[in-house]
Amino acid sequence: MIYKAVILVGGPSRGTRFRPLSLNVPKPLFPIAGHPIIWHHLDALSKVEGLKEVLLIGFYEDAVFQRFIDDAARDFPQIYVRYLREYQSLGTAGGLYHFRDEIQRNDPRQIFVLNADVACSFPLNDMIKFHNTHRGLCTILGTKVSREVANRFGCLVERPENHEVLHYVEKPESFISNLISCGIYLFDCAIFGEMKKAMQNKANRVDRDQFQVQDERLRLEQDILRPLTESSKLFVFETTDTTDTWIQIKTPSSAVPANALYLEQYQKTNPDRLLKNVPGGPTVVGLVYKHPTATIDPSAKIGPNVTIGHRAIIGKGVRIKDSIILDNAEIKNNSCVLYSIIGWDSKIGNWSRVEGTPTTDHATTVTQNGIKIQSISILAKEVTVKDEIIIRNCIVLPNKELKTSCHNEVLM
Repeated sequence: MIYKAVILVGGPSRGTRFRPLSLNVPKPLFPIAGHPIIWHHLDALSKVEGLKEVLLIGFYEDAVFQRFIDDAARDFPQIYVRYLREYQSLGTAGGLYHFRDEIQRNDPRQIFVLNADVACSFPLNDMIKFHNTHRGLCTILGTKVSREVANRFGCLVERPENHEVLHYVEKPESFISNLISCGIYLFDCAIFGEMKKAMQNKANRVDRDQFQVQDERLRLEQDILRPLTESSKLFVFETTDTTDTWIQIKTPSSAVPANALYLEQYQKTNPDRLLKNVPGGPTVVGLVYKHPTATIDPSAKIGPNVTIGHRAIIGKGVRIKDSIILDNAEIKNNSCVLYSIIGWDSKIGNWSRVEGTPTTDHATTVTQNGIKIQSISILAKEVTVKDEIIIRNCIVLPNKELKTSCHNEVLM
């Protein structure tokens, strides 16, 4: 039985809420728990028997993903990964329809479609088992969130007896349901017939209304999923197991809880990836990932929920908690980093402190009306913090040198 998968990676006009980190790397390639976000998608897909090919679809330049694809060939030799570039933004379903011949090549039985901006335990094999129990065209992965944040996502109303989706609304203005879409789908290939109908319906609406502006984009959520509910062809597989967790990665703030999610996954499936307490080594509290090339002084205390990147240097007496330290960063002696992301090639001086505020898993913004709100601190690439400086709850753009303390600011 053959399966195929598509990861929707978007393009450079997307990911603006992920700035300033997306100024230097596309959001799908931002490292979380030591690997690019979509590496974790491939890791999960590699465990689906019969899945041999993964297509990345977006409108970045071709060269953007080449190194990632080369690395994926080494890490997942059983999967052939390719990038297919849209000539423009075609919408979340438009890219699928545009490349339908490539997707259907070799006659896969079913197709996974995954949004790039999610962190998840990816119960893909369970989705296959559930999908084969109903007669629908699509199984959507769903999870329950608090009522207060439900309207930030696509909301589902299901029939409890068989989990058929009766109603789907993308980001409703009022409360519909706390069961939401995780942005992970399993389709039968017949879905391309539904996409063709949706394209024809859009064209017919423009023909009938001469004042309607033609929108060539085909949206998976509004143009495909909603009609599927009307024909009883959409079903939801809800993650009810407490080990199945999900986070949408919209802003840098959401990268920190996503990091925690994947470190917890490592503990269950690959504990050897985690840093351990050893004689003569640093004090490790909770779950920590350290790149093999990083250096940590034995007097440092690291964790929980910390990732330390390639060639990073952690000095004497340093304390790091709930943070991501990116490649080639240096945290000098007796400094403290809490609830923060320290960018590539950045340097934190002696006795300095970079601190943010813990955020919820579903934070969707780090600024409001141009003002930094309470969330993690973010230092972009090549930021230098001088000795004995306190940076609290700030966003710092690339190539800045900070000689004075600052609080609740966006430093341009």
